[in-house]
Amino acid sequence: MEDHQKLVKTLKMLLTLANGIKHSVPKLSDNYEISQRTVHRYISSFREVGFAVEQKDGFYWINKVEKPFKELHDLLFFTEEEALIIKRAIHQIEETNVLKKNLVEKLYSLYNYGKVSETIVRREYSETVHKLATAIVEKKQVLLRAYHSAHGNIIRDRLVEPFDFTPGYISVWAFDPESRTTKQFKTARIQSVTVTAKPFLFESEHKKQDMDVFRISTSEKIPVKLRLSLRAYSLLIEEYPMAEDFLMTENDNFWIFDGWVCSFDGVGRFAMGLCEDVEIVAPQGLRDHIKQKVCNLTK
Repeated sequence: MEDHQKLVKTLKMLLTLANGIKHSVPKLSDNYEISQRTVHRYISSFREVGFAVEQKDGFYWINKVEKPFKELHDLLFFTEEEALIIKRAIHQIEETNVLKKNLVEKLYSLYNYGKVSETIVRREYSETVHKLATAIVEKKQVLLRAYHSAHGNIIRDRLVEPFDFTPGYISVWAFDPESRTTKQFKTARIQSVTVTAKPFLFESEHKKQDMDVFRISTSEKIPVKLRLSLRAYSLLIEEYPMAEDFLMTENDNFWIFDGWVCSFDGVGRFAMGLCEDVEIVAPQGLRDHIKQKVCNLTK
């Protein structure tokens, strides 16, 4: 098992270095939970077998024009006709389907931003994703034009420093100089993107926050314990596959979710939608959150 995990990490790092973006050793170390010394060892191994790993200013990437990589890349390459068929097939699947999300995530990990966005991003968002990807590579600040914030229902321009995407390009991770925090901005809520001439000024702050199983990100981690019926259990792992790590069987008919969330918004919506199938064991704050939502709804 240990050898298998090492192989998986090695291959993932190889694909990461070949995704068209330059990567630092500390970032690779954090992403794959290995020491920086191990990262250097992997890079040396790639060079020994013939991959052209380039280095400049502390950043590494693989030159795709070199023959050893070109041969590997050919094995993973889609023709224009194949990509069109894949695109049509993917977009016929419901957005909530877990298999669709898994497929998108695999494509995301195999190809650089530009190529994969042409295949899996909806046409109305493709230009937005392309410009954000360009800004990430060039390390330029961007203006998110007419961004529609869910908090307060406010629409306005936002100046940010984008540095990564969530799987499937649903959101972009970016540092917001105005609030001095890292946030996710949903691509569907961006009217357009303007790549500015301003370079990144806060690159040391480009750190992704933890994301809970309900896909909510904040700096908080709030312990939550739920008792689920078979129906609630089935819907939870279908809609939020990452929840499976926090589930344990109580008996044949009930399961316990014992984990953490970044806020009560995601778990609250889930519990309210299945109020007859979910028992809130803890905390009291989640019960109060749902009571307030119900009160607002009945006004």
